[in-house]
Amino acid sequence: MKVFFDPTEIPAGFGPSVVAIGKFDGVHSGHRAVIDRARVTATDAAARVVAVTFDRNPLSILRPDRCPEALVSVDQKIALLADAGVDATLVLRFDEALAALSPREFVEHVLVDALGAVCVMVGDDFRFGRGGAGTPAVLGELGADLGFTVDVVSDVQGGGRRVSSTWVRELLAAGQVEDAARLLGRPHAVRGEIVHGLKRGHELGYPTANLSSDLEGFVPADGVYAGWLIDEGKDAGALSAATRYPAAISIGTNPTFDDVPERQIEAYVLDETGLDLYDHTVQVQITHRIRGMVKFEGIDALIETMRGDVAAVRAALLPGR
Repeated sequence: MKVFFDPTEIPAGFGPSVVAIGKFDGVHSGHRAVIDRARVTATDAAARVVAVTFDRNPLSILRPDRCPEALVSVDQKIALLADAGVDATLVLRFDEALAALSPREFVEHVLVDALGAVCVMVGDDFRFGRGGAGTPAVLGELGADLGFTVDVVSDVQGGGRRVSSTWVRELLAAGQVEDAARLLGRPHAVRGEIVHGLKRGHELGYPTANLSSDLEGFVPADGVYAGWLIDEGKDAGALSAATRYPAAISIGTNPTFDDVPERQIEAYVLDETGLDLYDHTVQVQITHRIRGMVKFEGIDALIETMRGDVAAVRAALLPGR
């Protein structure tokens, strides 16, 4: 997939393209419905499928007091859009200058001149241009004038509610990772570099890989989870060489010892005690919640519970083994 970070990077004559526009935070099933429709239309039109998105939530500039925490980083979003079958992604820097463009200026500069759009796909709630003046109806009027069609894709519904990044965020914040995965169409993942910790897991018989606090992706509620650690190695992003390990995952501040000042994620790789993952970039896919975070009265009780946690993780990830 080609990635552009400014319309000026797009070569002349790049189109025709079918463009899907949105924040695409999490690239959940609702977003993929838009992309899937774009792929079908692009086949009929012999065009490329292009996702147009932003380097941050526009609310971070327009209404910072209402801006939610992102589900994924820009790098994660780009990788997920590639997995969804997009041919190219344009990541626009959302700043005051972009926010000041009128709907027509945005359409002419980005969609027509740069991308040669023949069809533009948006969701029901899409807004663009200065003051949010651009609506799907306005986009349709501009398309009729400038030579492209507009397809407004209806929301994907589940359980009587619209599938949205907000809903996914709520589920993750409550620790409901399996329900979140159903909306996402995949397990939620965080990504970061493995750093040195307090070595306490090693002392307890369960050595863990500790993720840097500077990580990518929304961190679910404190607790113990089952999931997969995907080692990308020191050459971050080299997924073709990545190794996948079953893991017991702890999220929280380690209340039994009360000496971890901020929430951390650490993963114990099942049946592997000699792994050296320091300075490696890893993804941690979180698939099942085992229990909430608990403060124990002593080390023996903690170790006994950890033994049960590992058994539960094994049953969830490797049934029959």
